[in-house]
Amino acid sequence: MAKEELIQFEGLVTEILPDARYRVQLDAGHEIVAYTAGKMKKNRIKTLAGDRVTVEMSPYDLEKGRLIFRHKDERPATSGGPPRGGAQRGGQFRRR
Repeated sequence: MAKEELIQFEGLVTEILPDARYRVQLDAGHEIVAYTAGKMKKNRIKTLAGDRVTVEMSPYDLEKGRLIFRHKDERPATSGGPPRGGAQRGGQFRRR
């Protein structure tokens, strides 16, 4: 017997719950509880409230899901420019 197909949805993390779980508001309007997938844990990908995520769900239980991807922010970086490094002016290091 073949493994059932999983359904993927996109949503927004609204709340971080205890025990490494998240409350996710799906684009379709439903709210579910999701946990982090193993590859995200292995690669130490942090998820915060307000992040856009892709959730994988079983067609048999549409109340629980698994976070499989955290989308990158589309907003610009908060820093004003490149980092300042006093030791690297003009590509030269300071000599004593």
